[in-house]
Amino acid sequence: MLNDEAGGVPFNKAEHNRLLRSKINRTEGSIEFKHQNISAVLQRLGLPRIRGYLPATNYQKAITAAIDRYLSQNPIALHPERTVGGFTERPGLFVETPPALLPVTPQREDIERLVRKFNPVERDFRNRKLGRDGEELVFQFERDRLRSLDRSDLAKKIRWISEEDGDGAGYDILSFDEKGKERFLEVKTTVGSDVTPFYITRNELSLSSERPEAFRLCRVFDFSIRPRMFELAPPLENFVHLSPLSYEASFS
Repeated sequence: MLNDEAGGVPFNKAEHNRLLRSKINRTEGSIEFKHQNISAVLQRLGLPRIRGYLPATNYQKAITAAIDRYLSQNPIALHPERTVGGFTERPGLFVETPPALLPVTPQREDIERLVRKFNPVERDFRNRKLGRDGEELVFQFERDRLRSLDRSDLAKKIRWISEEDGDGAGYDILSFDEKGKERFLEVKTTVGSDVTPFYITRNELSLSSERPEAFRLCRVFDFSIRPRMFELAPPLENFVHLSPLSYEASFS
């Protein structure tokens, strides 16, 4: 069903449920809840889930073990953006509000182990094509936005900094607001949900502090099915928990 949804192929969840009930001794509600359990684990792994099956976190360890086995045997499932064959045309980008910042809570050992094994943050960070495709989507979105505001003059001045000059500026796209003020857009893209964590570099974080009026972090999510985005304005600590992951080791 998830593959069909990604490919735009219609499917019937009720019929799927009925077929499962004919093969296993479970009720309709039980099967529905198991699909919600699967959604919860997929969300933690930064992977798409079937719309309509809202995550239910009260799942058994058998669910994490089964998903572990499946992903280990089918690694292509970790890259759903490769299986949809690309968009026939450039999709629209739906802009939403950022998710609420929730308290940090301890996680079960089995799910933490699974997340470490199929690390969604590292996977997105190393996926250069996904990152570039997300930047291109935001680049085109900014052009369209300014044109809709009757500022075609500013739309022509937008620059794709990371593509033209390379990494290192602390942001990916130079854009403008309708009054002509600069917008420094750092784009982070994932095939997962809006709450999928991501890496932010020291350079990007420094720029967000130095130029808070201009810096914006654009989080593009659900990329392989229905690309959506929200923006974060500094201070970023108002929206995300920032955790140091590594230290520089030097001899002087």
